[in-house]
Amino acid sequence: MKNVKIGGVPEHFNLAWYLTLKNGEYKDEGINLRWKDYYGGTGSMCKALRNGDIDMAVILTEGIVKDIVEGNPSKIVQVFVQSPLIWGIHVANDSKYKSINDLKGTKAAISRYGSGSHLMAYINAQNNDWNLEEDLNFEVVKNLDGAVEGLVDGKADYFMWEKFTTKPIVDKGVFRRVDNCPTPWPCFVIAVRDEFIENNLEELNTILDIINNTTSDFKSIPSIDKTISNRYDQKLEDVQEWLNLTEWSQENIDKSTITNVQNKLFELNIIDKKLQYPEIVYKL
Repeated sequence: MKNVKIGGVPEHFNLAWYLTLKNGEYKDEGINLRWKDYYGGTGSMCKALRNGDIDMAVILTEGIVKDIVEGNPSKIVQVFVQSPLIWGIHVANDSKYKSINDLKGTKAAISRYGSGSHLMAYINAQNNDWNLEEDLNFEVVKNLDGAVEGLVDGKADYFMWEKFTTKPIVDKGVFRRVDNCPTPWPCFVIAVRDEFIENNLEELNTILDIINNTTSDFKSIPSIDKTISNRYDQKLEDVQEWLNLTEWSQENIDKSTITNVQNKLFELNIIDKKLQYPEIVYKL
């Protein structure tokens, strides 16, 4: 039995992994795939890939591209979710801030530097013509629970996180969403450590075949909307809206998308150089 460690956020996007694990599909192929939830998101998964704590990660596109440019010894092997991630921009429910314009120059809560919540704050700032040096300030809060505490206590003023994940917090009157900010590219990719690719190509292809078989028919799984609603504490109508908006992928990321991501990160001074496509993407 080949041991393989994979990480991802404990969100509805990754339910397909849970289902295939529950069904024992990897073990049937001689692979002991162990899933680890990363509540800290992309930043903590980048660190885990670097350290060899995990072999694979289901990770935000912009975050892993940035970290590979900065030396993470990993490659993107596939897009996992093709559709954009819709980031909700949240404030505390009783906050005085009512609009995006009100948030200019205030403090953003982020899970950690290099995370999606950090990088998308730059995208949002640029979208609204803010000064990237003067109008962005950050407070590290580690995870969603930390963000709730940070906004309620006034340590930070706004927090960007996937809108459907935070919807229950909005419904409870803890957060108020002032706007949305979609990613300008496919949101989730599967990244794998170079060392694992070199030594375990057959197992990697088997894992991808299994997960792709499930995601290609994911929306057709009987009562999948009810399953997601119950498991992730989501309203059924929110799950149905999310399913309509979300498209999984079974293909690798193309060169033009990698160029677009790097150009944007470079323009925002988040990376100081660009790599060639084969330095970021491994074609299976």
